[in-house]
Amino acid sequence: MRKSPLIMPVVKWVGGKRQLLDDLTPLFPKRITSYCEPFLGGGAVLFKLQPNIAYVNDINSELIQMYEVIRDNVDELIMALGSHPNEEEHFYSVRDWDRNKEQYARLTKVQKAARIIYLNKTCYNGLFRVNNAGEFNTPFGHYKNPNIVNGPTLKAVSAYFQKAQLTFTSVDYSKTLANVEKGTFVYLDPPYDPVSDTANFTGYARGGFDRSEQIRLQQCCDELNRRGIKFMLSNSATDFIKKQYAAYNITIVKAKRAVNSNAAKRGQIDEVVIRNYE
Repeated sequence: MRKSPLIMPVVKWVGGKRQLLDDLTPLFPKRITSYCEPFLGGGAVLFKLQPNIAYVNDINSELIQMYEVIRDNVDELIMALGSHPNEEEHFYSVRDWDRNKEQYARLTKVQKAARIIYLNKTCYNGLFRVNNAGEFNTPFGHYKNPNIVNGPTLKAVSAYFQKAQLTFTSVDYSKTLANVEKGTFVYLDPPYDPVSDTANFTGYARGGFDRSEQIRLQQCCDELNRRGIKFMLSNSATDFIKKQYAAYNITIVKAKRAVNSNAAKRGQIDEVVIRNYE
């Protein structure tokens, strides 16, 4: 299947890999017939590789539902997005939809998907974040002309989803990895180990991803390696992470940090790319 340049992320996600694709691409296996990504997020790597067979997962069930709507109901989604103006009062009204659980449950899948994209395009810094109750809580972004309805990209992504053999799930990543078959390439982009006490950000889903989770993930990677399954993992270049994966190939790349309330502290930071293959 020919790759389309129109296929790209439709939402901005914390830790998204679009800016690192030029660094990651030479490190991918030369041939990928089947692909697995258990922390999908914005899907920059999936959309770069555009594999014919893919198993993609994210613990954020609303995000996965959005992708399914793009696959199955893209025209209705585009129409729904067109009804959302870039206005502060409307933004906060839409943001509060999930405060009334009964009312929110009555919304259609298309309405919920349009809400995610609209909030993502118009909120501050494009930052998808939820509070402990699982409610979206990023403020209005005050952008002059956000691209709320990106029809060409939505239609290109929809066409790819329909042509490829994609399996969408929203379960714990370990379940996804346990079902990976030999010959499948796995790319892991988990919530990062914080580089400082104030840098931790895991607010895209309820709960967190602390160091016990990092250790559990590393054990899953060891199991993938034992089964002869190739994997690549991105994380922050902390001493903890480098020690956890000392047995594997570690490459340092420079990433631009965009999530910080202080603009002066947004800049380049070391990340690791970990592989169990040459």
